[in-house]
Amino acid sequence: MTPTVAHLTTPDGVRLAHRTHVPTHAHTQGRTLLLLHGLAGHQGEWDDLVPRLLADGHRVVTYDARGHGASTRRPADMSRAACVRDAVTVIRELGLVHPGQASLTLVGQSLGGHTAFLAAAAHPELLDSLILIEAGPGAPDPTLPAHIAAWLDSWPTPFDSPSRAAEFFGHVAWSRNLERRADGWYPRVDRATMVAAIEEVAETSYLREWGAVTCPALVVRGANGTMPAADAGRMPSGRSPGTRTDLTVVEDAGHDVHLDQPRRLHAAMSGFLNSLA
Repeated sequence: MTPTVAHLTTPDGVRLAHRTHVPTHAHTQGRTLLLLHGLAGHQGEWDDLVPRLLADGHRVVTYDARGHGASTRRPADMSRAACVRDAVTVIRELGLVHPGQASLTLVGQSLGGHTAFLAAAAHPELLDSLILIEAGPGAPDPTLPAHIAAWLDSWPTPFDSPSRAAEFFGHVAWSRNLERRADGWYPRVDRATMVAAIEEVAETSYLREWGAVTCPALVVRGANGTMPAADAGRMPSGRSPGTRTDLTVVEDAGHDVHLDQPRRLHAAMSGFLNSLA
């Protein structure tokens, strides 16, 4: 059964909607996994992956990022630092780690992965491993805000039904992030807020932050995704020598690896998690 959505409030007054999924059986290798979705997404995107992780004995926590889903729709601050603070707030407020006993894995897709490795760089004491899905430091791209704006403008809103939204986006998970208004169904995101969320990414290099991440990391790329193979290939050498960075490619998957191939993604994640001491 899907847990009830709860809310917590960040120090700057943003309400974050979150869910905690607890396995039905104890497992000696069970870990806590905090899953971070991408731009314009929501925590329900993980619904196909969560049961597989629970079956492995892991506790799984998800939340709607600020500006997304059932969290505060139009926060004043959409900076990268604010999103990192949110992840840290979730970890601390929900008691996901105990002092001196970090056994937390941050898992992030796309912009959520970007938040995850920035959090790992800033707060290494809070986690001991990292899984990035179609995410990495990349390189500044000044055209990114215009591309995102054009993508959002291409959505034929309002949709006349959730099923039409699922047809357009290609995944039923996206149809679970709609709200009904008088004239139809709309995604629960604000255009200006989404563009604001990636403005820093468009103009800033994060290679230094990536180099500061000390924990083992798995980098997952969809074979048909948007993350360039060359960018992923450079990620191991961007860290201190001897720091573990595993690379894997999921076939028949695009940018939304977790939606396109949840079974194959789970297999890759399980192999990595089971190898951790």
